[in-house]
Parts: sequence; structure tokens; C-alpha cells
Amino acid sequence: MKRALTLCDIYNYKPDVLDFEGEWLESIGRPELTGSWIIWGGSANGKTRYALQLAKCLARYTRVVYDSLEEGLSYSMKNAIEQIGFADVRRNFTLLDKEPVAELSERLSRQRSPRVVIIDSLQYTGLTYSEYRKLRDSYRNKLFVFVSHADGHEPKGTVARSIKYDAFVKIYVEGYKAYPQSRYGGGKEYVIWQYGADQYGH
Repeated sequence: MKRALTLCDIYNYKPDVLDFEGEWLESIGRPELTGSWIIWGGSANGKTRYALQLAKCLARYTRVVYDSLEEGLSYSMKNAIEQIGFADVRRNFTLLDKEPVAELSERLSRQRSPRVVIIDSLQYTGLTYSEYRKLRDSYRNKLFVFVSHADGHEPKGTVARSIKYDAFVKIYVEGYKAYPQSRYGGGKEYVIWQYGADQYGH
């Protein structure tokens, strides 16, 4: 049994907070570098583009690994990364080519492993909810961001929906816009791709 925390313990707790600015501050607030987030939306609505833009933002603060389980290293992934432009954060960004969760977990156990883990997509992990919780709790000093398929306006599958309720930040993507719900403030919609957003529904 863990020791109960005193008020002194609570007051002395120093969270590792990311000092977001601009549109990221307006949409997500100032998040803590721990726990889990979830991004979901329909196909061809901008989920991966948004996840990569978020990866670039996070890489300004800490090391980020992007596990592309669904697409892997491909022509479209290469194009997306080039279009977003990672040159200024290249030392803090790594792409994994369909690395299974077991191998990813082993990678995270090493010294100086990335603090942020983006997994695209959740449906390709094969994780149960209990396995997700074990992964999250095994690395409490890391932030996990899961990209999920959608079923209507909700994440697809019982595991994804359970993670949504557990997540500190929940981001629904539709028509190249991201609609965040965050425990850290923010809440303003984020435009992923202006032209795509303008054309959506026309």
C-alpha cells in the first residue's frame, strides 16, 4: 500500500508543465508532461497531420517519438513531415516504422528515452484497456498521445472510448479542424489546414 500524501507533500509537488504559447496555449492550455491524451476523427479529416503538428510543438520542449503503427515510413508520411518542417526540432523527434508496443515499451525503459510517445493508431496496438493502464502507469514520467479511428463522433471501440474518459486532453478532428477538451485550459478550435477546412463540406 502506498503512503498517503500529506498537505506538505501536495504543496511541494512540482509538476513538469509545458509552457505552450500562441494557438497551442489557446487550444490546450499549459499541460503537464504525464498521463495520456487521445486524438480521434474520421478518415481523411486531418488526424495524422494534426498529430505531427502536435509532435513538432512538443519537440520544442522535450524528446518525442512517433510510432507510426498504421502507416509506417511511407511516401505520404515523408511528405507530411517535410510539409510541416521538423528541421528546427530534428534532435528531439524520432519516427518509428511500425514498432510493436512490446518493443516500444522496452525502448521507453532505457535511460534518456523520449518523454512523449505518440502512437498512431490505437487500433493497431492490440492493447486491452488493462494493458493500456499498465503501460501508462509503468511510465508515469511520460506523456502518451493516442491517435484513434472514429465511430461517428466518438473514438472507435471500447478500449478507445475508455481511454477517452481517462485522458487529460481529448481532441476530436473533423474537416481539418481540431476541437480540444483539456483539463489544462484552452478549448479554442485549432485549424490544421486552412484550405482543407475552407473546402470541407463544399
